Amino acid sequence: MRYMGSKARYAKAILAAISKNCNLADYENWVEPFVGGAHMIAVVTSMVRWGSDINPYLICMFKATQNGWEPSDHYSEEAYQLAKGATKLAFNSSLNTAAEIGFIGIGCSYAGKWFGGYARGGNTSDGRPVNYAKQSKNSLLRQKPLIQDVVFSEGHYENMCIPKNQSIIYCDPPYACTTKYSFGGRFENDKFWDWCNEMSQSGHKIFISEYQAPKGWQCIWENPVTSSLTKDTGSKTATERLFTK
Repeated sequence: MRYMGSKARYAKAILAAISKNCNLADYENWVEPFVGGAHMIAVVTSMVRWGSDINPYLICMFKATQNGWEPSDHYSEEAYQLAKGATKLAFNSSLNTAAEIGFIGIGCSYAGKWFGGYARGGNTSDGRPVNYAKQSKNSLLRQKPLIQDVVFSEGHYENMCIPKNQSIIYCDPPYACTTKYSFGGRFENDKFWDWCNEMSQSGHKIFISEYQAPKGWQCIWENPVTSSLTKDTGSKTATERLFTK
């Protein structure tokens, strides 16, 4: 499923870089505090997998999908605006309702950016208008068997329950000096790297996807990428990197 910052295209390459750096068999748990579109966690097969995100609607979508829920094939722009308005109210804990808001907010948005503008335009190979909801639904259902046993939770990365035994922690946080994310307010980049140091010192093996990292962090993989931002700002090119200690 399309999601801003998605690692779908690079997940296997990133996992290969991680497995070169450490022996995956030495670790029981794979932990992702910024699970996002769950494309990275989906390619991990040999560990107990824990995925968390600060967006409660996203987590409800994945949990509901695990339980057999499916989104509709089509959502009008009116439905999109209604769902967007619902996120400004108190969080609706009804799993399926919140799941649908989560799906609409990502799957029906430009470039998968959380309510970043109703996706429209473009034609299929046979000349029909692109149905972005249907494409996103099909992608989510293909992903379902790959994430069926992931333990999903909602919350801030600092509050995630990390297994006490040594774990691999993979982080794909909001990147410094990029477009802002919609949940949790301003992302404190320096505080995040302090937390990463703490996790490393605690015995966990931690890997971070970013463009740059503080001194002391080693780049073990990099790849030029073109990322879409919003329908107004278009796209930009950068070098995606993977850091560890």
